[in-house]
Amino acid sequence: MAKVHKGLSFLEILKRFVFITIGSVLMGVALELFLVPNNVIDGGIAGISIMLAYLTPLPLGLYLFLVNVPFLILGYKQIGKTFAISTLYGIIVMSVTTSLLHHVDAFTEEKLLAVLFGGLILGAGVGLAIRFGGSLDGVEIVSILIAKKLRMPVGQIIMIFNVVIFVIAGFVFEWDSAMYSMFTYYIAIKLIDIVVEGLDESKSVTIISSEFEEISQAIIDRLGRTTTLIQARGGYSKEDTQMIYCVVSRLELAKLKAIVQSIDGKAFIAIEHVSDVMGGGFSKGSIH
Repeated sequence: MAKVHKGLSFLEILKRFVFITIGSVLMGVALELFLVPNNVIDGGIAGISIMLAYLTPLPLGLYLFLVNVPFLILGYKQIGKTFAISTLYGIIVMSVTTSLLHHVDAFTEEKLLAVLFGGLILGAGVGLAIRFGGSLDGVEIVSILIAKKLRMPVGQIIMIFNVVIFVIAGFVFEWDSAMYSMFTYYIAIKLIDIVVEGLDESKSVTIISSEFEEISQAIIDRLGRTTTLIQARGGYSKEDTQMIYCVVSRLELAKLKAIVQSIDGKAFIAIEHVSDVMGGGFSKGSIH
């Protein structure tokens, strides 16, 4: 019998909308108090909206809503109801925030400071929205749809979109503004990664060794981390063995390698980045 999918609890929904609200407000602040007054734009729909607001008498907040919503409707079936509602809510809050701050003086008129702090605040805002199940830019949605048609990576399509937007910005504003905008976008992307993935990076480690039992126990005893033994067979030797799989923090990685090499200097160790770890008892036990 198939398991019934459990919806989000009230507290989870409340938490989601609180953080999406904070993220949307931060993006509005970044746009109206740092970037727009200094003719610096963001990528995606925000960048298009800033240029449209610059060329016409209509406010930025209106364009942020009007240009984003068609993409949201277009991709509704692809992204799901919950994500669509969260994204629509975030876009509305962001649009209202920019409208309320439209007549507020810029926080700084120094372009470099506007780029640095605007990019940081923008990245933090977008990162919060993404981390809690929403989005603040329709370009990501339309890129998913195009990727399915053209069989191209979503990230590559987003990059193409933004390159075109920044080139257009060079004609609408001036080329130094377009170049500043690229730096802003780069800063924002890096901070989005930090907010979404977190600072406490984990590493997954796969170890292949004939001494798998001793190594596994040593990791448990000396690092306080649990391990998983996976049945495997050598492609060359055709011998049955067991691989050790475990997840450790970045700071524990050097000690883990030292433990493995002290037991088997010829052990195969493969290390991969893990952006997030949930459940499965991922907690550090006592070390003897």
